[in-house]
Amino acid sequence: MDSVLTAVDTRRESVEAMLHYGASRWEAVWPIAVDAARTGMVPSITSMSIMGLISIPGMMSGQILGGANVMNAARYQQVFVFMIAASVALGVVFSVVAVLFIVVDGQPQLHSERIINKAMRSTGGKGGGQRLPATTRSCSSIVHLKEWKGTCISR
Repeated sequence: MDSVLTAVDTRRESVEAMLHYGASRWEAVWPIAVDAARTGMVPSITSMSIMGLISIPGMMSGQILGGANVMNAARYQQVFVFMIAASVALGVVFSVVAVLFIVVDGQPQLHSERIINKAMRSTGGKGGGQRLPATTRSCSSIVHLKEWKGTCISR
């Protein structure tokens, strides 16, 4: 989510210009969504690329030590790793779409006041933007703004 919000914040003018000239909200934020999905999938793809070459996974080595066929153990491990990668991809896509739904509404209109920067939080709203009311500065009912480390969405 941090990469999505940072990209929307840095590309605010281009997104607003595209929305102003009649682009749908998905046309305006599509490059941001693709970059954020790529960024979110990098750790999963990296771990899949080294699996079996550099590291022998625990499930596979346990089956081999238990006397199972090596090919069957490798197949089970591949299925397991692909299931993990698919769940990571689903989570990344869902979170990117949810963040973009909140930041760009159905009008389509970019609501930059829903993005709270790290600089805005550290300076108390001075020097980088306007100070938001206390009701819009919390990320959720559980996490308070002072404890939140990344960029968050205000409600």
